[in-house]
Amino acid sequence: MSEQPISFGIELRRCRTARGWSLTRLAMAVHYSKGHLSKVETGLKRPTSELARLCDTVLCADGALAGLVPPHAATEAAPPSESRPDEEVWIMQRDSDGSVRFASMDRRHALTLGASCLLAVAAGEAHAAASPADAGLLQASRSLFDQYRRLGQSAEPGALVPPLVAQAQALCDLASRSAGGTRRGLLVLASRYAEFAGWMAQESGNDRAASWLTRRAVDLADAGGDRHLATYALARQALISFYAGDAPATIGLAGRAANTKDAPARIRGLAAQQEAQGHALAGDHRTCMRRLEAARAWLVADTEDPSLPVIGSSNLTDPVSMATGWCLYDLGRPHQAADILDTETARLPGHSVRNQVRYGMRRALSHAAAGDVEHACSVAGALLGPASQVGSATVRADIRRLARLLGRHSSNSAVREITPRLTSVLHPTA
Repeated sequence: MSEQPISFGIELRRCRTARGWSLTRLAMAVHYSKGHLSKVETGLKRPTSELARLCDTVLCADGALAGLVPPHAATEAAPPSESRPDEEVWIMQRDSDGSVRFASMDRRHALTLGASCLLAVAAGEAHAAASPADAGLLQASRSLFDQYRRLGQSAEPGALVPPLVAQAQALCDLASRSAGGTRRGLLVLASRYAEFAGWMAQESGNDRAASWLTRRAVDLADAGGDRHLATYALARQALISFYAGDAPATIGLAGRAANTKDAPARIRGLAAQQEAQGHALAGDHRTCMRRLEAARAWLVADTEDPSLPVIGSSNLTDPVSMATGWCLYDLGRPHQAADILDTETARLPGHSVRNQVRYGMRRALSHAAAGDVEHACSVAGALLGPASQVGSATVRADIRRLARLLGRHSSNSAVREITPRLTSVLHPTA
C-alpha cells in the first residue's frame, strides 16, 4: 500500500475527530458509505480527489485534505514541437471508416510527395491587387463561419474538422493573391476557422491536433495583423490541461493570458475564468472566487469588434455563473453547484445541444454528489441521446465520472435502469 492513502486516512480521521464527528455523520455529509470511509481512514482504500475535496469542505479543513490527493493528471501525448509553419506541415487523411487522421512532416518532404500542405502562410511573396470578388468571398466566408459555429453545437466534432480546415486553407490561398486590408481580413478569418477546427479536434479527443491547429491559427492571425489570438491560445492550451487534470499547468497558462495587459478585455476575461477553474481543480476556493470576479469584470468591459467572430462560446447567457457552478462542483460543494447549474442550464438556447449536454452532465454530477441520486439519473437520462449525437470526448469524461459515482448506489432502481444506457454511450459497440 502506498503512503498517500495512509497519510490521507490519518489526516481525515484527525480532522473528523477534531470536529467531533462520527463516521456515520461524515458518511451522511459526503454521501459515501460508512464502510468505504472506514477503509479510507485505515489506508485500505485509495481516496479519490473528489472524495478528498468533499471531506475537505464539510470538515472545514481549508485545503489540508484536498491537497493530499491532487487531481489525477491523464497521460497525454506530448504536443508537437514548436516550429514555423514553413518548416512543419500536417497532412489530413480520411480513413475508410470516415475518421480523420493528421500526419506531421517536414514541408519540403511533403512537397516532394506532391501533398497538399495545411495552413502554411507564405511570407514575403508578391500580392495581387484586391478585387470586389475577394471582398464578397470574405463576407460570404464570414457568414459561413457563423453557420459552422451553429453546426458545431449539434454535429459530431470530428466530422467538422475537415471542412473547417479546408475553408481556412481556401482563405489562405486567396490571401496569397490579395493585398492590403482584404488580405489581412482573409488571414484573420482563416485564423478563426483554424482555431475553431482546433476546438473541434479537442472535442473529438485529439489533443495533439488541437494544439497544432491552435498554433497555426496564431500564425495566421499574426500574419493578418491580429496579435491577440496568441494570448487566447494560452487559454485554449490551459483548457486542454484542465481536461487532463493538470491544475498547475491550467493555472499557469491561463494566468499568463489573463495578465497580458494589452489583450482585449474578452480574452482576459475568458482566461481568468479558465484560471479560476484551475484553482478549483487545485481546491483553492478563495483564489478561485477572486479570479471569477475578475473574469466577470473583464467580460462586462468587453468592446470587441462586432464584425469579427466572437472569441469563445457565444451561447452562454452568463458564462461566469456557469463556470462558477462548474468550479463549485470541483471544490467539493455539490449542493451549491447544483443550484447554480439548475438555473444556468435552463437559460441555454434550444439549438445549443453541445452546451446543454456538457453543462447538463455537470449538473447531473452535482446532484448525484449532493445525494439526490434519482434526480441525477433523471437529468442524465434526458441527455444521453443528445450526448451520443454530439460525440464529445470531454462530455464522455464527465459521463464516466457520473457512472463511477452512481456505481456507489447500485441498489437504487434509477441507477440500475440508467447504467446500461451510460455504458452504451461510453462504449457504442458494447
